[in-house]
Amino acid sequence: MVTSKRVMCDGGGGALGHPRVWYDMGTDTCVECGYCDRRFVLQGSKDDPGAAAA
Repeated sequence: MVTSKRVMCDGGGGALGHPRVWYDMGTDTCVECGYCDRRFVLQGSKDDPGAAAA
């Protein structure tokens, strides 16, 4: 869960990480890292699983 549409991923850093990459969601409310498939979801958006419960 993130609060910004611009996010950075480094795969968790350390020896198991990957190069730092930045993603901008644009008009979407989620984005996946092209290296590690980590999914970043905008908090409070339609893709936020916690938003439906609130």
